[in-house]
Amino acid sequence: MPYQHQPLTLLRALRYFKIIYDNVWYPACYPKILRTIILPVVLHGCETWSLILRKERRLRMFENRVLRRVFGPRRDAVTREWRKLHNEELNDLYSSPNIVWVIKSRRMRWTGHVACVGERRGIYRVLVGKPEGKRPLGRCWHRWEDNIKMDLQEVGCGGMDWIKLA
Repeated sequence: MPYQHQPLTLLRALRYFKIIYDNVWYPACYPKILRTIILPVVLHGCETWSLILRKERRLRMFENRVLRRVFGPRRDAVTREWRKLHNEELNDLYSSPNIVWVIKSRRMRWTGHVACVGERRGIYRVLVGKPEGKRPLGRCWHRWEDNIKMDLQEVGCGGMDWIKLA
């Protein structure tokens, strides 16, 4: 399952960003480097992830950490002391949508592809099918299809069937 390796990917992407950050001297390039090199590494295969809130929070923390490194500290106008940027300030400075919205939009786009393929392909059976046999004990796992239904509710199409909608 590709999602199990996601924390290792975040550490690897942060390490690559630090290497690039230390070797590039022109700060205006940092947001472009983030968009073109770091985020594609982190978001590889995100269409098939089934995110839970803890993982979404971890991804947002990673993004804010990198953005704080990119934009650096700011001097407060009143006290004249250096301080870290708040999350809202980071979002204002960085014009692209946050990482969770990018994942959700890619997942919705992938949903359209899966729905068009139909039941004749293996990807449809893997992502939508229900396995036979007993489930393991414990809490129910969050399925990909459940994430799609929650994304549709956020958009405003909550009660509709996602296969017919695609």
